[in-house]
Amino acid sequence: MDARVVALAIGDPNGIGPEVAVKAAAVLADTWTVPPILVGNAAVIRGYAERHAPHLPLRELDREGAPVAHAINFVRVGSLPTDALRPGMVNAAAGAATVAYVEAAIGLVRRGVATAIVACPHSETAVNAAGIPFSGYPSLLARLLDIPPERVFLMLVGGGLRIVHATLHERLRDALDRLTPELVEAAGLAAAQALVSLGIAHPRIGMLAINPHAGENGLFGDDDDRITAPAAASLRRAGLDVHGPTGADTLLARRDLDAYIAMYHDQGHVPVKLLAPRSAAALSTGAGLLFSSVGHGSAFDIAGRGVADPTATLRALELVASGSLAAEGAR
Repeated sequence: MDARVVALAIGDPNGIGPEVAVKAAAVLADTWTVPPILVGNAAVIRGYAERHAPHLPLRELDREGAPVAHAINFVRVGSLPTDALRPGMVNAAAGAATVAYVEAAIGLVRRGVATAIVACPHSETAVNAAGIPFSGYPSLLARLLDIPPERVFLMLVGGGLRIVHATLHERLRDALDRLTPELVEAAGLAAAQALVSLGIAHPRIGMLAINPHAGENGLFGDDDDRITAPAAASLRRAGLDVHGPTGADTLLARRDLDAYIAMYHDQGHVPVKLLAPRSAAALSTGAGLLFSSVGHGSAFDIAGRGVADPTATLRALELVASGSLAAEGAR
Protein backbone atom coordinates (compact mmCIF):
# COMPACT_ATOMS: atom_id res chain seq x y z
CA MET A 1 0.00 0.00 0.00
CA ASP A 2 2.80 2.44 -0.78
CA ALA A 3 2.34 3.28 -4.46
CA ARG A 4 2.15 6.98 -3.59
CA VAL A 5 3.85 9.24 -1.05
CA VAL A 6 1.07 10.86 0.97
CA ALA A 7 1.28 14.21 2.76
CA LEU A 8 -0.95 13.98 5.86
CA ALA A 9 -2.11 17.43 7.00
CA ILE A 10 -3.05 17.20 10.69
CA GLY A 11 -6.26 19.29 10.47
CA ASP A 12 -7.47 21.54 13.28
CA PRO A 13 -4.75 21.24 15.96
CA ASN A 14 -7.34 21.63 18.73
CA GLY A 15 -9.47 18.77 17.42
CA ILE A 16 -8.73 15.07 17.08
CA GLY A 17 -6.81 15.56 13.83
CA PRO A 18 -3.26 15.46 15.26
CA GLU A 19 -4.11 12.40 17.36
CA VAL A 20 -5.58 10.35 14.52
CA ALA A 21 -2.76 11.48 12.21
CA VAL A 22 -0.10 10.21 14.62
CA LYS A 23 -1.98 7.00 15.36
CA ALA A 24 -2.45 6.29 11.65
CA ALA A 25 1.20 7.05 10.88
CA ALA A 26 2.26 4.72 13.69
CA VAL A 27 0.20 1.88 12.22
CA LEU A 28 1.74 2.42 8.79
CA ALA A 29 5.31 3.05 9.93
CA ASP A 30 6.11 -0.65 9.86
CA THR A 31 3.80 -1.76 7.05
CA TRP A 32 4.44 0.85 4.32
CA THR A 33 7.86 1.05 2.71
CA VAL A 34 7.29 4.80 2.35
CA PRO A 35 5.04 5.95 5.21
CA PRO A 36 3.05 9.21 5.14
CA ILE A 37 4.55 12.60 5.91
CA LEU A 38 2.71 14.48 8.65
CA VAL A 39 2.34 18.22 7.99
CA GLY A 40 1.78 20.50 10.97
CA ASN A 41 3.28 22.24 13.98
CA ALA A 42 6.27 20.41 15.39
CA ALA A 43 5.22 20.83 19.02
CA VAL A 44 1.75 19.47 18.32
CA ILE A 45 3.03 16.44 16.43
CA ARG A 46 5.75 15.79 18.98
CA GLY A 47 3.31 15.87 21.89
CA TYR A 48 0.95 13.35 20.32
CA ALA A 49 3.82 11.16 19.10
CA GLU A 50 5.30 10.94 22.58
CA ARG A 51 1.92 9.85 23.89
CA HIS A 52 0.71 7.52 21.13
CA ALA A 53 3.85 6.31 19.36
CA PRO A 54 6.67 6.38 21.93
CA HIS A 55 8.31 3.34 20.32
CA LEU A 56 8.94 5.17 17.04
CA PRO A 57 11.57 7.84 16.36
CA LEU A 58 10.29 11.24 15.30
CA ARG A 59 12.01 12.36 12.08
CA GLU A 60 11.73 15.95 10.90
CA LEU A 61 12.16 16.42 7.16
CA ASP A 62 13.05 19.53 5.26
CA ARG A 63 10.60 20.39 2.50
CA GLU A 64 12.54 18.35 -0.03
CA GLY A 65 13.23 15.27 2.08
CA ALA A 66 11.83 11.77 1.61
CA PRO A 67 10.19 9.80 4.44
CA VAL A 68 11.75 6.65 5.85
CA ALA A 69 10.12 3.54 7.25
CA HIS A 70 9.89 2.70 10.97
CA ALA A 71 9.51 6.34 12.00
CA ILE A 72 7.01 9.18 12.33
CA ASN A 73 8.01 11.54 9.53
CA PHE A 74 6.87 15.16 9.56
CA VAL A 75 7.37 18.56 7.95
CA ARG A 76 7.27 21.52 10.30
CA VAL A 77 4.70 24.25 9.69
CA GLY A 78 5.13 26.88 12.41
CA SER A 79 1.79 28.59 12.15
CA LEU A 80 0.17 28.10 15.57
CA PRO A 81 0.94 30.38 18.54
CA THR A 82 1.72 28.39 21.68
CA ASP A 83 -1.16 29.88 23.64
CA ALA A 84 -3.64 28.88 20.88
CA LEU A 85 -3.04 25.15 21.37
CA ARG A 86 -6.02 24.27 23.55
CA PRO A 87 -7.48 20.86 22.70
CA GLY A 88 -11.24 20.96 22.67
CA MET A 89 -11.45 24.71 22.03
CA VAL A 90 -12.46 26.37 18.77
CA ASN A 91 -10.34 29.40 17.95
CA ALA A 92 -9.29 31.43 14.93
CA ALA A 93 -5.57 30.71 15.24
CA ALA A 94 -6.23 26.98 14.96
CA GLY A 95 -8.41 27.64 11.93
CA ALA A 96 -5.64 29.61 10.23
CA ALA A 97 -3.18 26.83 11.05
CA THR A 98 -5.48 24.25 9.46
CA VAL A 99 -5.30 26.14 6.17
CA ALA A 100 -1.53 26.60 6.47
CA TYR A 101 -1.05 22.85 6.81
CA VAL A 102 -3.00 22.21 3.59
CA GLU A 103 -1.03 24.90 1.77
CA ALA A 104 2.23 23.27 2.88
CA ALA A 105 0.98 19.85 1.78
CA ILE A 106 0.12 21.25 -1.65
CA GLY A 107 3.65 22.64 -1.78
CA LEU A 108 5.05 19.15 -1.16
CA VAL A 109 3.03 17.84 -4.10
CA ARG A 110 4.13 20.68 -6.36
CA ARG A 111 7.77 19.99 -5.54
CA GLY A 112 7.36 16.27 -6.22
CA VAL A 113 7.99 15.23 -2.62
CA ALA A 114 4.44 13.86 -2.23
CA THR A 115 2.00 12.60 -4.81
CA ALA A 116 -1.25 12.73 -2.83
CA ILE A 117 -2.73 14.52 0.19
CA VAL A 118 -4.95 13.40 3.05
CA ALA A 119 -6.28 16.10 5.37
CA CYS A 120 -7.52 15.42 8.89
CA PRO A 121 -10.73 17.02 10.22
CA HIS A 122 -11.18 20.78 10.06
CA SER A 123 -13.51 23.23 11.80
CA GLU A 124 -15.38 25.52 9.44
CA THR A 125 -16.16 27.78 12.39
CA ALA A 126 -12.49 28.15 13.32
CA VAL A 127 -11.32 28.79 9.75
CA ASN A 128 -14.00 31.40 9.09
CA ALA A 129 -13.20 33.04 12.44
CA ALA A 130 -9.69 33.57 11.07
CA GLY A 131 -11.19 35.64 8.25
CA ILE A 132 -10.69 32.91 5.64
CA PRO A 133 -13.79 32.09 3.57
CA PHE A 134 -14.22 28.35 3.93
CA SER A 135 -16.98 25.82 3.42
CA GLY A 136 -14.92 22.63 3.34
CA TYR A 137 -11.77 21.34 1.70
CA PRO A 138 -13.11 21.38 -1.91
CA SER A 139 -13.73 25.13 -1.80
CA LEU A 140 -10.35 25.69 -0.13
CA LEU A 141 -8.57 23.71 -2.83
CA ALA A 142 -10.34 25.74 -5.50
CA ARG A 143 -9.13 28.98 -3.92
CA LEU A 144 -5.56 27.81 -3.27
CA LEU A 145 -5.21 26.38 -6.77
CA ASP A 146 -7.03 29.24 -8.50
CA ILE A 147 -9.77 26.99 -9.89
CA PRO A 148 -13.41 28.11 -10.17
CA PRO A 149 -15.16 26.78 -7.05
CA GLU A 150 -17.98 25.32 -9.12
CA ARG A 151 -15.48 22.91 -10.70
CA VAL A 152 -14.27 21.18 -7.52
CA PHE A 153 -16.60 18.64 -5.93
CA LEU A 154 -16.69 16.25 -2.99
CA MET A 155 -16.97 12.51 -3.50
CA LEU A 156 -17.93 10.72 -0.27
CA VAL A 157 -16.98 7.04 -0.20
CA GLY A 158 -18.10 4.36 2.23
CA GLY A 159 -20.48 1.50 2.80
CA GLY A 160 -20.26 0.44 -0.83
CA LEU A 161 -21.27 3.89 -2.12
CA ARG A 162 -19.47 6.67 -3.97
CA ILE A 163 -21.48 9.90 -4.05
CA VAL A 164 -20.41 13.18 -5.66
CA HIS A 165 -22.18 16.30 -4.40
CA ALA A 166 -23.24 19.02 -6.83
CA THR A 167 -23.60 21.40 -3.86
CA LEU A 168 -22.19 20.99 -0.39
CA HIS A 169 -22.00 23.15 2.75
CA GLU A 170 -24.66 25.81 2.33
CA ARG A 171 -28.23 26.57 3.29
CA LEU A 172 -30.54 24.13 1.53
CA ARG A 173 -32.59 26.91 -0.06
CA ASP A 174 -29.39 28.48 -1.43
CA ALA A 175 -28.14 25.12 -2.71
CA LEU A 176 -31.36 24.45 -4.59
CA ASP A 177 -31.39 27.97 -6.02
CA ARG A 178 -27.82 27.50 -7.24
CA LEU A 179 -28.45 24.24 -9.08
CA THR A 180 -28.24 24.59 -12.86
CA PRO A 181 -27.85 22.06 -15.68
CA GLU A 182 -24.28 23.31 -16.13
CA LEU A 183 -23.37 22.77 -12.46
CA VAL A 184 -24.86 19.28 -12.37
CA GLU A 185 -23.14 18.40 -15.63
CA ALA A 186 -19.80 19.59 -14.22
CA ALA A 187 -20.32 17.34 -11.17
CA GLY A 188 -20.96 14.40 -13.49
CA LEU A 189 -17.82 15.09 -15.50
CA ALA A 190 -15.73 15.39 -12.33
CA ALA A 191 -17.15 12.10 -11.05
CA ALA A 192 -16.35 10.32 -14.30
CA GLN A 193 -12.81 11.70 -14.43
CA ALA A 194 -12.15 10.66 -10.83
CA LEU A 195 -13.47 7.15 -11.39
CA VAL A 196 -11.39 6.69 -14.55
CA SER A 197 -8.25 7.88 -12.74
CA LEU A 198 -8.96 5.34 -10.02
CA GLY A 199 -9.20 2.39 -12.36
CA ILE A 200 -12.82 2.26 -13.57
CA ALA A 201 -12.46 2.57 -17.33
CA HIS A 202 -16.16 2.84 -18.19
CA PRO A 203 -17.98 4.18 -15.13
CA ARG A 204 -21.73 3.89 -14.72
CA ILE A 205 -23.13 6.96 -12.98
CA GLY A 206 -26.55 7.46 -11.42
CA MET A 207 -28.08 10.93 -11.14
CA LEU A 208 -30.28 11.49 -8.08
CA ALA A 209 -33.33 13.63 -8.75
CA ILE A 210 -33.99 16.87 -6.89
CA ASN A 211 -37.62 16.04 -6.09
CA PRO A 212 -39.28 12.77 -5.00
CA HIS A 213 -39.91 10.49 -7.97
CA ALA A 214 -38.03 13.00 -10.15
CA GLY A 215 -41.11 15.21 -9.99
CA GLU A 216 -43.57 12.52 -11.12
CA ASN A 217 -44.26 14.19 -14.49
CA GLY A 218 -44.85 17.57 -12.90
CA LEU A 219 -46.87 16.47 -9.88
CA PHE A 220 -44.02 17.48 -7.55
CA GLY A 221 -42.50 20.34 -9.50
CA ASP A 222 -40.59 20.82 -12.73
CA ASP A 223 -37.10 21.19 -11.22
CA ASP A 224 -35.83 17.91 -12.63
CA ASP A 225 -37.28 18.63 -16.05
CA ARG A 226 -35.39 21.95 -16.05
CA ILE A 227 -32.13 20.97 -14.35
CA THR A 228 -31.17 17.33 -13.86
CA ALA A 229 -32.73 15.86 -16.99
CA PRO A 230 -30.91 18.28 -19.36
CA ALA A 231 -27.65 17.68 -17.47
CA ALA A 232 -28.03 13.90 -17.76
CA ALA A 233 -28.84 14.19 -21.46
CA SER A 234 -25.77 16.36 -22.06
CA LEU A 235 -23.52 13.88 -20.23
CA ARG A 236 -24.93 11.01 -22.30
CA ARG A 237 -24.25 12.97 -25.49
CA ALA A 238 -20.65 13.30 -24.27
CA GLY A 239 -20.45 9.51 -24.18
CA LEU A 240 -20.95 8.86 -20.47
CA ASP A 241 -23.10 6.04 -19.14
CA VAL A 242 -25.52 8.09 -17.02
CA HIS A 243 -28.72 6.71 -15.47
CA GLY A 244 -31.54 8.97 -14.28
CA PRO A 245 -32.50 11.40 -13.00
CA THR A 246 -34.36 9.03 -10.71
CA GLY A 247 -35.70 9.51 -7.20
CA ALA A 248 -32.89 9.08 -4.69
CA ASP A 249 -34.63 6.31 -2.74
CA THR A 250 -35.06 4.21 -5.89
CA LEU A 251 -31.68 4.84 -7.47
CA LEU A 252 -29.64 4.28 -4.31
CA ALA A 253 -31.22 0.83 -4.04
CA ARG A 254 -29.34 -0.12 -7.21
CA ARG A 255 -25.84 -1.41 -6.51
CA ASP A 256 -24.76 -1.86 -10.14
CA LEU A 257 -23.65 1.77 -10.49
CA ASP A 258 -20.13 3.03 -9.82
CA ALA A 259 -21.11 6.44 -8.44
CA TYR A 260 -24.07 8.72 -7.85
CA ILE A 261 -24.52 12.48 -8.23
CA ALA A 262 -26.34 14.02 -5.26
CA MET A 263 -27.91 17.44 -5.55
CA TYR A 264 -27.29 18.64 -1.99
CA HIS A 265 -25.32 17.76 1.15
CA ASP A 266 -27.71 15.53 3.09
CA GLN A 267 -28.95 13.66 0.02
CA GLY A 268 -25.43 12.28 -0.38
CA HIS A 269 -24.11 12.29 3.17
CA VAL A 270 -26.97 10.53 4.93
CA PRO A 271 -26.74 7.19 3.06
CA VAL A 272 -22.95 7.03 3.34
CA LYS A 273 -22.91 8.02 7.01
CA LEU A 274 -25.67 5.49 7.73
CA LEU A 275 -23.66 2.66 6.19
CA ALA A 276 -20.17 3.82 7.20
CA PRO A 277 -20.54 6.16 10.19
CA ARG A 278 -16.88 6.21 11.21
CA SER A 279 -14.95 4.99 8.19
CA ALA A 280 -16.10 7.14 5.28
CA ALA A 281 -13.48 8.92 3.20
CA ALA A 282 -13.95 12.10 1.18
CA LEU A 283 -12.23 12.71 -2.14
CA SER A 284 -12.05 16.17 -3.71
CA THR A 285 -12.46 15.86 -7.47
CA GLY A 286 -11.75 18.38 -10.20
CA ALA A 287 -8.77 20.03 -8.50
CA GLY A 288 -6.08 18.31 -10.55
CA LEU A 289 -4.48 16.53 -7.59
CA LEU A 290 -5.34 13.50 -5.47
CA PHE A 291 -6.78 14.91 -2.26
CA SER A 292 -8.79 13.01 0.32
CA SER A 293 -10.08 13.72 3.80
CA VAL A 294 -12.11 11.87 6.39
CA GLY A 295 -15.88 11.79 6.56
CA HIS A 296 -16.14 12.92 10.19
CA GLY A 297 -15.55 16.10 12.14
CA SER A 298 -12.98 17.39 14.63
CA ALA A 299 -14.76 15.89 17.67
CA PHE A 300 -13.71 18.68 20.04
CA ASP A 301 -15.53 16.90 22.87
CA ILE A 302 -12.89 14.14 22.94
CA ALA A 303 -9.87 16.08 21.65
CA GLY A 304 -6.71 15.41 23.61
CA ARG A 305 -8.21 12.52 25.59
CA GLY A 306 -6.42 9.75 23.69
CA VAL A 307 -9.58 7.93 22.62
CA ALA A 308 -9.94 9.10 19.00
CA ASP A 309 -10.30 6.33 16.41
CA PRO A 310 -7.94 6.59 13.39
CA THR A 311 -9.93 4.14 11.22
CA ALA A 312 -11.25 6.75 8.80
CA THR A 313 -7.81 8.35 8.46
CA LEU A 314 -6.26 4.98 7.72
CA ARG A 315 -8.97 4.29 5.15
CA ALA A 316 -8.34 7.62 3.42
CA LEU A 317 -4.58 7.02 3.39
CA GLU A 318 -4.95 3.52 2.01
CA LEU A 319 -7.35 4.71 -0.68
CA VAL A 320 -5.12 7.43 -2.11
CA ALA A 321 -1.89 5.51 -1.65
CA SER A 322 -2.95 2.34 -3.42
CA GLY A 323 -5.61 3.60 -5.80
CA SER A 324 -8.01 1.14 -4.17
CA LEU A 325 -10.91 3.59 -4.20
CA ALA A 326 -12.26 1.69 -7.18
CA ALA A 327 -12.58 -1.47 -5.12
CA GLU A 328 -13.87 0.33 -2.04
CA GLY A 329 -17.10 1.39 -3.70
CA ALA A 330 -17.94 -2.23 -4.49
CA ARG A 331 -17.90 -3.33 -0.86
